[in-house]
Amino acid sequence: MEPVKVGLLGLGTVGGGTANVLARNAREIARRAGRGIVISHAAAHRYDADAIQGLDQITITQDAYEVVNDPEVAIVIELIGGYSPAKELVLKAIENGKHVVTANKALIALHGNEIFAAAQAKGVTVAFEAAVAGGIPIIKAMREGLAANRIEWVTGIINGTGNFILTEMRDKGRDFDDVLAEAQALGYAEADPTFDVEGIDAAHKLTILSSIAFGIPLQFDKTYTEGITRIEKQDVSYAGDLGYRIKHLGIARKNGKGIEMRVHPTLIPERRLIANVDGVMNAVLVKGDAVGPTLYYGAGAGAEPTASAVVADVVDVVRALTTDPENRVPHLAFQANELSDMPILDMEEVTTAYYVRMLVVDKLGVMAKIAGIFADHGISIEAIKQVEPAEGETQVQLIMLTHPVMERQMNQAIAAIESLDTVTDQVVRIRMEELAG
Repeated sequence: MEPVKVGLLGLGTVGGGTANVLARNAREIARRAGRGIVISHAAAHRYDADAIQGLDQITITQDAYEVVNDPEVAIVIELIGGYSPAKELVLKAIENGKHVVTANKALIALHGNEIFAAAQAKGVTVAFEAAVAGGIPIIKAMREGLAANRIEWVTGIINGTGNFILTEMRDKGRDFDDVLAEAQALGYAEADPTFDVEGIDAAHKLTILSSIAFGIPLQFDKTYTEGITRIEKQDVSYAGDLGYRIKHLGIARKNGKGIEMRVHPTLIPERRLIANVDGVMNAVLVKGDAVGPTLYYGAGAGAEPTASAVVADVVDVVRALTTDPENRVPHLAFQANELSDMPILDMEEVTTAYYVRMLVVDKLGVMAKIAGIFADHGISIEAIKQVEPAEGETQVQLIMLTHPVMERQMNQAIAAIESLDTVTDQVVRIRMEELAG
């Protein structure tokens, strides 16, 4: 049987890794797919010829449309990233009847609904395993391995840069800015790190996970997003003293009112396995009603870990080339006409526990007044820690852990506390999750 010809858009880090994995493991991949898979055509402006295997067997062009219009190419792999021209190229490939594999989480999160509708109309597949958590096969696990379950919640460390920064702050007592500079020097963070440290990258991925978990359309614009730039090393230290670790989590949860989709710094008990995922590694924790909690851990980025997911998608597409389109695994796990219109909750409607830190004047009655404000807003305090002031200091740090409460009530309480003359700085608030099975 003739090998399947693949067109590759992008020969950068992941594109080069994909070419190398396909070349190095060609025999093993053919055994799994049932036929050979070869890259016949690639588009790239710049690439490292010495680092990529098999380039002499590939027609290389600078015009990506030559690849998506090549009649011999059956599968297009999009690895150029970003919104445009990636969207236009993917839609053109679909129009030409080609299957698509992509690692582009931003493209899927923002334009996936349109892309999947176009693919369904043409009877082709769009595969995107590498768009979430790099080499971890979390899309396949949720879409197929957990198909018997009602997914109750999903949470994950899905951005390695942010996890590296928080790990260094905890282990070495370093400041955020100091660790960010090192992450940039090491290549973990871009020169403009906004997507990583402000949670946008994680929000793209959580949008995709939420759709697969709950059978809802992709709704990136409704994902609450908060970064880690305001996390201070003292908060990391105080959390540790209280038996918690701060992680930048994406959290999706279904409750009786709707679906929560949120990315923010979170205190989680240090005994949880996911609390011990450090450095640039990723992990996703999924709770199903039948299976209980399941944890998926691995490299969330990098040339070959991401290429592993890309090539696995190509193998899946090749296996299904002759399958009736109506009987393929649905893009978002649920059949397209079965997607739910369940509402996405506003952050003020979400209920969670809180870590609250405030700088207050060290005098009688301050604690009682703050506790009274919490009580007036229906907030129950679980624990209080007062940091002893240095000699001569007239202000103290006050740390409180609360029981779960609706965010709207916490916002109102914080506004009232900040209006007190005895509270001398903005109140720091970090949400808490138990993530119990």
